[in-house]
Amino acid sequence: MNGPETTTPEAPTGPEAGAGSTGSASSSDAPHTSAPQHTPHARKESPFRQPKAVWAVAFACVISFMGIGLVDPILPALSSQLDATPSQVTLLFTSYLVVTAVAMLVTGWVSSRLGPKRTLVFGLVLIVVFSALAGTTGSIDGIIGFRAGWGLGNALFIATSLAVIVGSASGGFAGAIVLYETALGVGIATGPLLGGLLGHVSWRGPFFGVAVLMAVALVATVILLPPSKAAERPESLVEPLAALRHRALATTSVTGLLYNWGFFTMLGYAPFLMHLSAIELGWVFFAWGLLVAIFAVFGAPALRGWFGTPRTLYGNLLFMAADLLVIGLFPDERWAVIGAVIVAGAFIGVNNTLVTTAVMSIAPVPRPVASATYGFVRFIGGGLAPFAAGKLVEHYNAHVPFILGAVSVTAGAVLLSTVHRALDEADRTA
Repeated sequence: MNGPETTTPEAPTGPEAGAGSTGSASSSDAPHTSAPQHTPHARKESPFRQPKAVWAVAFACVISFMGIGLVDPILPALSSQLDATPSQVTLLFTSYLVVTAVAMLVTGWVSSRLGPKRTLVFGLVLIVVFSALAGTTGSIDGIIGFRAGWGLGNALFIATSLAVIVGSASGGFAGAIVLYETALGVGIATGPLLGGLLGHVSWRGPFFGVAVLMAVALVATVILLPPSKAAERPESLVEPLAALRHRALATTSVTGLLYNWGFFTMLGYAPFLMHLSAIELGWVFFAWGLLVAIFAVFGAPALRGWFGTPRTLYGNLLFMAADLLVIGLFPDERWAVIGAVIVAGAFIGVNNTLVTTAVMSIAPVPRPVASATYGFVRFIGGGLAPFAAGKLVEHYNAHVPFILGAVSVTAGAVLLSTVHRALDEADRTA
């Protein structure tokens, strides 16, 4: 890849300094000046022409994001083979994402003391260990517990990897976000397919598959990512929570929680409505994930250019709500559910890119702190929604959780409109 000589000097310092911010008090006074300065040449540079170190982290991101949808195709198999109810099985999402959310609060504290590289390596080691252990256990409770440990490693990795990519990538901040969202999209797309292929052999296969792939990513990170020092100003444990006093960041984060409630209701419970085999579910969610990747990388920037970030997000959230409502109204119609799940990939891709960019742009705090704050709030919604969906179906019917998800996402659009001016300002600055 071309360009390492122009970006490598920034790699060790970017993440500790907030991926382009100084990390000092001044960064909180000028939220938009923390973004790296772009030259005309940098704007034209492809986000896919990167140093090897950035590609190593991006590859690890792909594998990490596989873990989100990896278990989707095997949820019905786990329920039948381990004598577990759907609500018990959805705890695989809950333990994973709630632990990820809470751990987000300490990622900056750890990274600022160990340095980004050691934090990434530590997170990857935890994922390798706990994903392998999940494949060896014979009970649903054991898998739920090991998924919690997996979530801890995932939090350390996700928050730090975004800061590393933003600080080290060529092509500036926008290019780094595109690269990160590309990794997310590819991981989300291939995770369910890998889970379906391996789950067709055994429900243990997806867990062992992730352990092997993450071990490869671990070796690549150790070899290719340059050493990095601890931050000059170690982050305190209270900074991510204290950042919620900033209205624009808090509002956008809660919007993320409401949106993720709908998103993970679909991801966690829709597989039970399709009545498909593991490999068939893998292909459905592969198609869904392809749309996530395409719209994250190409659709979101185009729509933002045409309509601006706030208007694009309002429309996108309302379309997502309507999509969830289709499942809520027709949960017994297999093809309606399958079609709605696949189409949702487009809305999810747009939302992922634009909200991540908006959070990093409008937050008057260093970007690693903003990332941790946003991750903490939104993953709480993602973690609780699948379990709540299972319980609502048990006590009422399959209509209720998806209608609730549609209402939740609609509320997110209404709430986001209260920071319209901040989103517009972020667009003008960009």
